Amino acid sequence: MTTPISDKIHHALSQIDNVLLAQDIWLILQEQKFVGFLPHFAIQHLCNKHQITPQQLSLQLLPIAACYATTPISHFNVGAIVIGVSSNFYFGANQEFCQTDIQQTIHAEQSAISHAWMRGEKQITDISVNYTPCGHCRQFMNELNSAEKLQIHLPHRKNNPLHQYLPDAFGPKNLNIQLHLLDQHDNQLSLNSNDPVISQALAMANQAHAPYSKAFHGIALQTQDQHIYHGSYAENTAFNPSLPAMQVALNYLILSGEAVENITRAVMVEKPQTLSYKRMAEDLLGSLTKVKLEYILT
Repeated sequence: MTTPISDKIHHALSQIDNVLLAQDIWLILQEQKFVGFLPHFAIQHLCNKHQITPQQLSLQLLPIAACYATTPISHFNVGAIVIGVSSNFYFGANQEFCQTDIQQTIHAEQSAISHAWMRGEKQITDISVNYTPCGHCRQFMNELNSAEKLQIHLPHRKNNPLHQYLPDAFGPKNLNIQLHLLDQHDNQLSLNSNDPVISQALAMANQAHAPYSKAFHGIALQTQDQHIYHGSYAENTAFNPSLPAMQVALNYLILSGEAVENITRAVMVEKPQTLSYKRMAEDLLGSLTKVKLEYILT
């Protein structure tokens, strides 16, 4: 039986030495039903009350972020916190999936960054992680529109720019790509549909970052309460660190405190070119639920 996220967080709070801070964090997360996101006004309140910086607070919150991890393969939970230019905090954690390819895995840094993207964040200033980022994640972060200024914080090493972790990096500028990940995209795709789930999947395909393959696609997942969770494709210069839209949507759903078992409908809108993510999306969805993917070409 899966442990409720509230129980995981309650246990993780014991790792925070400041008991009063832990209590305040619990009250805020409880009030917002344990969604892995903290708005800027909550951050400001906590920092002012406890006389800490946002970066220090993000490090304190890493055990909480790691509670959102799904790790049936590695049993190794990684937590990440992204700080946006909006001053909002976005949680992230590694997501592993059984009965499918290991390439479907979402790393914690990818999780936090794509979570911020799906909530409308325009730029990321800082990312805190409880373990040193792997090469895969360093390359993924290099796709960001803020890569040159991005600060990385670890419990044992703080305030280090991304380029110290990825010297002589190969990135979008090497291929003369002007729009980076989290920049505003409009891929000018269209469909004649008033269906809200299809419309959301189309909107996600239109904001997909796929400057290399042009394989724009988006996903919309509807749950039992009629809520729609969405995902856009995040392509990478190095190809392999790319994050397909199905992973992005599932990650958003999980970090919103929703269970994958509650998915009732899944729609994919895609404009395939030399690539198509239909099979990967079907495989991952099929490993989690009996819901069939509705696939729409544009």
